Parts: sequence; structure tokens; C-alpha cells
Amino acid sequence: MGNNRDEKKADLKARLIAAAEAEIAEHGLAGLKARAVTARAGCALGALYTAVEDLDMLVVWVNSRTLTRLGATLTEAVAGAGSPQAALLALAARYTDFAVENRALWLSLFEHRLPEGRDFPDWHRQEHAVLLTVIAPHLAALRPDLDPEALVLRARTTFAAVHGVVHLALQGRFVGVPMASLQSEVAALVETMTAGAAALTR
Repeated sequence: MGNNRDEKKADLKARLIAAAEAEIAEHGLAGLKARAVTARAGCALGALYTAVEDLDMLVVWVNSRTLTRLGATLTEAVAGAGSPQAALLALAARYTDFAVENRALWLSLFEHRLPEGRDFPDWHRQEHAVLLTVIAPHLAALRPDLDPEALVLRARTTFAAVHGVVHLALQGRFVGVPMASLQSEVAALVETMTAGAAALTR
């Protein structure tokens, strides 16, 4: 009996996460409504709160799925890369592609905020580490002089540089790169950074 109840709850949670993911993909994070999610999932409005804490936590679970997909595609991108420079270029290109192809879900990942006084679960914070761990080994090969702490900091900076260019472009900001030039400009940025890193160790 207990197992059957747990299975039904797990199934409901999975349907709600999938429904919320589809709603965000179609309408953006700002357009996410509990009634629309439960209607798509085929359950009553109140059922949402028996499966997850609230709509904010449902977004956290959607963002977790997005992070898993992003981590997998970034890891795949560097398979067989012939040099650290090639690996970092491949990572940047794949990251840009993922953001463009999954715009609303990608924006949700970085723009969702919990109400004041609430913190994201530790497990979700830890999931974000993949965005740095895919960069660090290749950066370390370029900058063997960096100690572990400095390497983590530099990986954060490298990620932030690429992310910032992509974010401004997808938001259509006046200072953002035109979408038609986004991939080439991201590549130019990474080429400049890697050339500079290599020069510092000569």
C-alpha cells in the first residue's frame, strides 16, 4: 500500500515537472501559472502541493533537469578535443547553442529567484558545479601555474565572460551582440582568452 502511494506521488511529481517545463518553454518563467501546469499534468490544482512544496520548488526541479541536460551536452562537446583551446572553444559553442535552442528554460535557470528569506537547496546549488568542472581541466592545462583556488576563480571568470555575452544577446539588450554574430563573437572572445592564457605561461 505504502509503495503504491509513493509510486503515485512520484508519478504525479514527474508529470508536474514535465508540465512546468513545457509551460516555461512556451510562455517563459514569468508566464508560469499553477493552474496551467496542473491542467497540462492532468491533475487538480491542490495536487501540486502534495507533490512539491510550491510553484517555486517546481521551477527548481525544472531547472535541475535543464542543468542535467546542459551538463551532459557540455561533457559531450569536449569528447575528443585535441587541445585545451579546442576544448574551450567547443564548450563555448555548445553552451551558446544550448542557450539559443532552449532560450526560456536557460533563462529560467539563471533568472529564477526564491522569495526573500528562502535559500535554494544545497543539492541544487551543487548541481551548478558542472558549469565549472567542464572548464577547469582545460584551463588548468593552459595555466599550470594556477593553484587550485585560483583555478576555480579563473574558471568562474571564464564562464561568466561567455555567459554574459550570450545573456545580453538573448535579452536583446542594446549593447548585446546581434544574434547573427553571436557564435562568431563568442568564439573570438574565447580565442582571445586562451591565446592570452597560453602567452602568460611562456
